[in-house]
Amino acid sequence: MSKIKFGTDGWRAVISDDFTFENVRIVAQAISDFLKKEYRGKVIRIIVGYDPRFMSEKYAEIVAKNLVTNGIRVILTDRPSPTPAVSYAIKDKKLNGGVMITASHNPPYYNGIKYKAFYSGSADPGITGKIEKNLYKTKPKRTTTTKFAKNGLLKYENVCPAHLRFLSSYLDWKALKKGKFKVLVDVMHGSAYNFAEQLLSKTKNKVVTIRSHRDPYFGGINPEPIEKNLGSLMEGVKKGGYDLGIATDGDVDRVAIVGPDGKVLTGHRVIALLLLHFLEDRKMTGAVVQTICGTVLIDKICEKYGLKIYETPVGFKYICDLMRFNDILIGGEEAGGIGYKNYIPERDGILSGLLVLEMMCHRNKKLSAILKDIAKEYGSYYYRRIDTRYPDHLKQKLMNTLKVKPPARILGKKVVDVKSYDGVKFILEDKTWLLLRFSGTEPILRIYSEAASDKRALKLLDAGKRIANSLK
Repeated sequence: MSKIKFGTDGWRAVISDDFTFENVRIVAQAISDFLKKEYRGKVIRIIVGYDPRFMSEKYAEIVAKNLVTNGIRVILTDRPSPTPAVSYAIKDKKLNGGVMITASHNPPYYNGIKYKAFYSGSADPGITGKIEKNLYKTKPKRTTTTKFAKNGLLKYENVCPAHLRFLSSYLDWKALKKGKFKVLVDVMHGSAYNFAEQLLSKTKNKVVTIRSHRDPYFGGINPEPIEKNLGSLMEGVKKGGYDLGIATDGDVDRVAIVGPDGKVLTGHRVIALLLLHFLEDRKMTGAVVQTICGTVLIDKICEKYGLKIYETPVGFKYICDLMRFNDILIGGEEAGGIGYKNYIPERDGILSGLLVLEMMCHRNKKLSAILKDIAKEYGSYYYRRIDTRYPDHLKQKLMNTLKVKPPARILGKKVVDVKSYDGVKFILEDKTWLLLRFSGTEPILRIYSEAASDKRALKLLDAGKRIANSLK
């Protein structure tokens, strides 16, 4: 078995291969040891939640058993729950942290463990580093749950209603009640249930939910809200005459938006939409965070409004860290994870989707009209990404070569800047860019590009593949 290692957002591994009962106990004990040292002499209270993946409830129970055996009080969710609901419970109940059993958007044969810190967001590298140092040091403690349920150390609870109330308090109901839009929601067999329908039930917006029943195999696809996995939503929106399509991933911290033409918007365009909604409709201010694979479009919006912009490595934990200590209006990843001012420092797919609808209601405009307005004001930008397998033994060689000997020109354009703090990004003289980086959760090479035309963006991806393959 491979050594347990925390990646971009926790530890993820293949079920029955590395993600075994024993390894889950090892991680749980490392978390217990971290908490006992961090809060020595104090009463420690933790929440443990899980998504609808295969055996997730069993893994969650194993973690809960270990924590309570170590003297830690645990709230264990009584059903598959969204990651943001578990994160919000930390704030709502003043807990010391949380554990989420999920592999998020990874393939169905994966599962994982995310640790959520006392501030209701992704654990920063300092925390995960301490947990990793505890791995294998203490023999995992075991016991039965019945004993602890009786004396109050372990409680079962549904944390979803409190999360929905929190979402409701964040939304602009005056605007939403003006809308009469048709919305199709695809929860991809994840733990978002029919929550969007519930929240909008008292408005005139018509909401229909698809793929809402539990399926640990997610219909044979990855529960990742990207174009190749959203055929049902794209076709349903177009054929059904819907104004908006919303998709959330397996644990509900990511979103994808589908326009009335049945096409999926890039995560960049969704972030740009919501940034403008906060600035122009909600009249809010603050700085903006995007990752190394962010878009020039956000740069242009920030330039117009005089907003400070931060850039981070991929991983919401870095965005979360900035949101904790700075006045951040919005922080997001190209993959659809977005956080907001006056919310917890966490991604929330349901909230993100409803905020897009809120923007449409505010402006009384269809999504297509809003997008045309943005393109007219700021120009058009086309983003592309491909994922490809790459030999493990060549990964370090590829990154080192690109850093030490970067290409002088790509597709005839001069490379004017190279960023290498997360993968290697080449910025060209025409402001187009190409990024190569390895996933922190899967054994794949991701190649990203952005250009003023889709044709050019695709050509940049091809150039990226040639660069990567030249070292094989």
